[in-house]
Amino acid sequence: MTTIESPTAAGSGSAATKNFTDLRVTADTSPERLSAIATEAFAGFSTLIDKYEITYDEYRVLKQWLIDVGAGGEWPLLLDVFVEHDIEEVNSRKYQGSKGSIEGPYYLPDAPLLPARCTLPMRGRDARQTPLVLHGQVTGLDGTPLPAATIEIWHADAEGYYSGFAPHLPEWNLRGTVVTDGDGRYEITTIQPAPYQIPTDGPTGKFIEAAGWHPWRPAHLHLRVAAHRRHPIITQLYFQGGDWLDSDVASATKPELLLDPKPDAAGRNCVRYDFVLDPE
Repeated sequence: MTTIESPTAAGSGSAATKNFTDLRVTADTSPERLSAIATEAFAGFSTLIDKYEITYDEYRVLKQWLIDVGAGGEWPLLLDVFVEHDIEEVNSRKYQGSKGSIEGPYYLPDAPLLPARCTLPMRGRDARQTPLVLHGQVTGLDGTPLPAATIEIWHADAEGYYSGFAPHLPEWNLRGTVVTDGDGRYEITTIQPAPYQIPTDGPTGKFIEAAGWHPWRPAHLHLRVAAHRRHPIITQLYFQGGDWLDSDVASATKPELLLDPKPDAAGRNCVRYDFVLDPE
């Protein structure tokens, strides 16, 4: 009998931190804009401190907790769960195409290229789960098909684990970069994902427990859809009737992102979802 080595918060956090810092992203933020944002952020802290009369013990607990978050590599997890949905909402206002959602901490670039009609890489035990077939078309705002668009897809397995962040999973398990056909169409066969808890054995989990919140995310697929001279979409697709849709710990669900798969004659859950991309 094989023993599964469950990923720890520290292990997942370290992997997420390394993946993110390796990108070394930059932003064209002027000193004036940085100063304005920072001034208001610290003013907001000052208001909270005054309103709740924060004690020195509470301040010291906060400082130690922030140190623990950094030491555990959990900044990507913490920020992506509690902050990214607001960033995404603000940045999506200028676009008319398909709805986006948060990327989350478990994205990995350069997933293997797959044809328009494909099955994601998976283990034998994954293949025994309920198959899910996601198909559709990628178009521009005017309905023009976008051939050779790329659909990066990644999601957790039936136990809530992501490849690249769980030591017992093979590389690129349930991940791929699908290239649409000449009509912008795609058909991806994978498995039905399950809801899962974000890692709870680290400082983020301890914070959630102390606040009396729950750590659950509803079942979902992650996707990043891109095409030449088009604005890419980063989104998540959820499942109607699923658990935790109304109380997602990451506050990332939207009505437009709900899927309602129906079984086909072969017992596979099938659903169509089209993506519409704005001009670049």
